[in-house]
Amino acid sequence: MESEEAARIIDLYQRKASDWIRSRARTKLIEKPWLDRFCALLPPAAALLDLGCGSAEPMAAYLIGLGHPVAGVDSSPTMIDACRKRFPKQEWIVADMRKLALRRTFSGVLAWDSFFHLCHDDQRRMFPVFAAHAAPNAALMFTTGPAHGETIGHFAGESLYHASLDPAEYRSLLDRNGFRVISHVVEDPDCGGHTIWLAQRI
Repeated sequence: MESEEAARIIDLYQRKASDWIRSRARTKLIEKPWLDRFCALLPPAAALLDLGCGSAEPMAAYLIGLGHPVAGVDSSPTMIDACRKRFPKQEWIVADMRKLALRRTFSGVLAWDSFFHLCHDDQRRMFPVFAAHAAPNAALMFTTGPAHGETIGHFAGESLYHASLDPAEYRSLLDRNGFRVISHVVEDPDCGGHTIWLAQRI
């Protein structure tokens, strides 16, 4: 069952979108080594799906700069407006990732610092969504917590919900949905303590 904190995530990011955009603009692209690993699994100019794209800065911006067309999805209209202003030639979609059904596939699917805001059951239900949008050999990369549980962080003076399944369950969900794990690093010290999964569609 979804908690109150989890249910407030979409509203929080819409109300605090400007704060998030300003905060993210002040940070460096510490994710670059992982984005490069992700891109190493892709053909040139491969189409990518970014779930929870935020304002597209800096991650989608980096991928676009490498020549990858990006379709970005975010639940916040303010975030998507910022994407459209910055990168008008890309595709930007206001949508809840849990209900996404674009009826097409991509060579790469990214859910960085977004998927982990979903409650446990919603995370489980996302793996068929990943698979439905992943072309053969597609790369999939997402961030989670290090172990099963729920954590309440804070952003702009408000509670911010995070959840994680057990790593063994993530491996099982990936396997059942046609992905093999390429790399899994827990609390990577070179990437701000992120726990990262990189997988590839079989």
